[in-house]
Amino acid sequence: MTTTIWADQILTAEGWRHHVNIDIADDGRINGIRPGAPENNNRVSVLLPAPANSHSHAFQRAMAGLTERRGKNSTDSFWTWRNLMYQFLDRINPDQLQSIAALVQLEMLEAGFATNVEFHYLHHQIGGAPYNRISEMADRIIAAAAHSGIGLTLLPVQYQYGGCDQRPLNRGQLRFGNDPERYANLVTTARETLAELPADSTIGVAPHSLRAVSPDQLVQTAALLPDSPIHIHIAEQIAEVEEVKEALGARPVEWALANLDLNKRWCMIHATQMLPHETTGLASTGVVAGLCPITEASLGDGIFDGVRWMNSQGKISIGSDSNIIISLAEEMRVLDTTQRLRDKTRAALATDNHSTGRRIFSSICEGGALAAGRGSGQIAVGQWADLVALDMQHRNLFGLREDTILDAFAFTGDSSMVQDVWSAGRHMVRGGQHIHRDEIIASYKKAVSELRDFS
Repeated sequence: MTTTIWADQILTAEGWRHHVNIDIADDGRINGIRPGAPENNNRVSVLLPAPANSHSHAFQRAMAGLTERRGKNSTDSFWTWRNLMYQFLDRINPDQLQSIAALVQLEMLEAGFATNVEFHYLHHQIGGAPYNRISEMADRIIAAAAHSGIGLTLLPVQYQYGGCDQRPLNRGQLRFGNDPERYANLVTTARETLAELPADSTIGVAPHSLRAVSPDQLVQTAALLPDSPIHIHIAEQIAEVEEVKEALGARPVEWALANLDLNKRWCMIHATQMLPHETTGLASTGVVAGLCPITEASLGDGIFDGVRWMNSQGKISIGSDSNIIISLAEEMRVLDTTQRLRDKTRAALATDNHSTGRRIFSSICEGGALAAGRGSGQIAVGQWADLVALDMQHRNLFGLREDTILDAFAFTGDSSMVQDVWSAGRHMVRGGQHIHRDEIIASYKKAVSELRDFS
């Protein structure tokens, strides 16, 4: 049975159209776009493609607000934050992870994202021993997605070493670690569970970083699923760049350009520490830059060279990473405003043809679909029906048309502007709220009450 949505304004693959019926088939794909159609009872004001959230560590959502004290150090940094994160994750059990992941996915949907690309590295029991089923924790991410209805791209992470010198994992990293054989088994087992989800779910691979896997393992990991997405943290911190340069004889991006078969399957997460020639060189390969502007600001990663990257036809996606706040509008805003602050300019990412909001939004829809390995990113026949409707009665959207709507969403907006969201045709957000909101939030509260009890 076909579901039909009528929209007053809709951003299609061909641009803005008005008075359009969108037909969604039972399999969750768009099978008809009919401009000039009469209004029906299933009506929205503005319909947009819903992008993928391309980088998430779900468990970190439960840490939000807990790492903002300096403690004994006179300065704080990514590395001191990481030590606190290790201490926190040493408490999380499978039931708690499932509750946290479901909350993260709910908040993604309510923010306007249709897909969760989960960079999943919390694999084992406290102390590092595997669960009886190697994919127990991955299975819990999948179970959360079955409940939340979000599209899922699961990226089991390969993490073997504590640094480029291949030192053993430290205590905080033991729950992440796998040798190549056990990692391959993890991917296979998680893939079996993922098959229980709807057909829009996907699995990929994620060598954590050049610090956590050797060059040989990196190539081996990338070859495990030849047609699936590959994600890797790259050039996030100055200390990381220096460590890789010392060990491999080149900066991370320089090394990747010289040694990896880079293409649109790859999503390079953060890449905030690039020189100009690295930026243009990496953009030319077709990889997607997986940007997490809120987290990058929170952790002091630096500012991604977005102007140079996008002017070099580089592709971008947006993720919420540490999930301290999940907001599509705010990620777009921070991406652009950091460019303005660095360059002392305005409308840094606008072009002659597209406003700032339109250019960023269209770019992250296209790049997010590539990063997720998902047939989405635009409203077109044959694509998954990943759709977001905005509330045009919102005081900051009222009376606006076309690209100006996206500008207002990006620069004045938050999740309160999101009215409805469909993920592969599943209508999971209605009237601004997830259909299982109360149940998921209650489960999350129970999980964090246990995790935050440090008595």
